[in-house]
This record gives sequence, structure tokens and C-alpha cells, in this order.
Amino acid sequence: MNMLIYLIPIALFLSGLGLFAFLWSLKNGQYEDLDGAAWRALQEDPPE
Repeated sequence: MNMLIYLIPIALFLSGLGLFAFLWSLKNGQYEDLDGAAWRALQEDPPE
């Protein structure tokens, strides 16, 4: 039972860190164009 005193704050800190990273990625536009990278991978390179 004494381990819960350590594990609960650690779990809350890590979940808060994950939430912060997710909100930061939303703010910086990481999820704006989800299909663009898939289509760019299928396009052929222009001839040189």
C-alpha cells in the first residue's frame, strides 16, 4: 500500500506530460494534413 503514495503522483505527472505533448502538437499543426504524406509517398519523382 505504501507504494501507491509514489505511483499515483508519478502516473498523474506522466499523464499530464502526455496531455501537454498532445495539446502542443495540436497547436503546432501536426494533424492538419493527414492524407498529404500518404499521397506524396505514392507519387513518382519528376524525371531529372
